[in-house]
Amino acid sequence: MSAPDPDAGQAEALEAARVLFAREARFVMGCAKIEQLPAPDLPEVAFAGRSNVGKSSLINAVVGRHGLARASTEPGRTREINFFLLDERLRLVDLPGYGFAKVSRSTARDFQNLGRAYLRGRVNLARVYLLIDARHGLKPPDAEALDALDQAAVSYQIVLTKADKLRPASSVSEVLAATAAAVGKRPAAFPEVLATSSSSGAGIPELRLAIGQAAGLIAPAQT
Repeated sequence: MSAPDPDAGQAEALEAARVLFAREARFVMGCAKIEQLPAPDLPEVAFAGRSNVGKSSLINAVVGRHGLARASTEPGRTREINFFLLDERLRLVDLPGYGFAKVSRSTARDFQNLGRAYLRGRVNLARVYLLIDARHGLKPPDAEALDALDQAAVSYQIVLTKADKLRPASSVSEVLAATAAAVGKRPAAFPEVLATSSSSGAGIPELRLAIGQAAGLIAPAQT
């Protein structure tokens, strides 16, 4: 009896993820206060990152919808926790951006604290995807976010965005390695770093698979 083909198993898992994210996705609600959150009755994955890192664009790319999450060139636009429902089985959560918010300090503190409160108390949160601009790498505000995630004991995975804009393109592997090394000893960090591009679609199938497996909707590939 021949051994299972790991490449075939990976291809099957990627196809399962493609089918899952091809199903209906819709905006559910935006929450400005923690008491407004929906009941924790479905698995959730959340997207966090610095303002203007491309969270909305990445969510749109993952679900294959251009206008589901509203992207903006104005940093700090997202001041609520926005919930999107995929196939009535999974919520995708867009957390308020941090850093460079064009609002008063008190307002910025309010919506950043909202995100922290969500992370600490959401029992159905399967994983957080922390988005980092591949061109700039980890910055001090990102370190603060990493600390908050570690303290909340929430599993998180680093996702590099805008990887298509790196020059030369061969430097993607270098940024991946440097980022993985930087978070390697953090207790709540998932070991694999993903590189993506919302424009070219690079890395989006792998991100879909990671989300589906983290949420328990896709079985791990057989090895």
